[in-house]
Amino acid sequence: MDPKTRYEKERSDGKQQRLLVILDAAELIFTDKGIEKTTMQDIAGEANIGIATLFRYFPKKEKLIVAVAAKLLEPMLHHFQYVADLPLTCLEKLEQLFDFFIDDHLNSSIKFMVDFESYASHSKEPLEDIAHFNSLNRKISQQYSKIIRNGMEDGSIRSDIPVMETLTTVINTFGLFSKKLSLQKNILLLESDLDAGLQLSILKKTLLDYLRPQ
Repeated sequence: MDPKTRYEKERSDGKQQRLLVILDAAELIFTDKGIEKTTMQDIAGEANIGIATLFRYFPKKEKLIVAVAAKLLEPMLHHFQYVADLPLTCLEKLEQLFDFFIDDHLNSSIKFMVDFESYASHSKEPLEDIAHFNSLNRKISQQYSKIIRNGMEDGSIRSDIPVMETLTTVINTFGLFSKKLSLQKNILLLESDLDAGLQLSILKKTLLDYLRPQ
């Protein structure tokens, strides 16, 4: 590699590393203080960079908010892709996805994502760069659609129910409930002192038993 090419590569690698530092710092502060109360100066301080450097990467706070949200969606997309390609039945793939949500329900990033969904829904105009976030969501849905098609063909899902509608409802229900449980210290739930992992395991078993052929 000639010196110029090496220099350009090192410069590019350095910029990418700094971007990751900024995103990690932003996620931490947004989660701790909330999106509305966080300032760009807060994030620059956490990332140990100057405010001018931060604005070179993200000229607006809104762009940084969406970038963090998109970064947090990527592991979910990768897991859905992984599960969709496994040589398993649809029911077994659903169990894998439920386990993913159970393992993930203690992830601090869920607090940010709930805050982000509220922030985006209250925005008068579509958030800048939201197209990338929406694209990731569509890709997750496409992977889940592959799993649903498995269920319509492999006989692992009972045939007396509308498979597509039921499996869509099932994954949405499980995902939303896992989010609620991750925030149980901040919201009132009936018997909120019950172990969240146990509640998710009970819901998982209930849903899988319902979906099995009778």
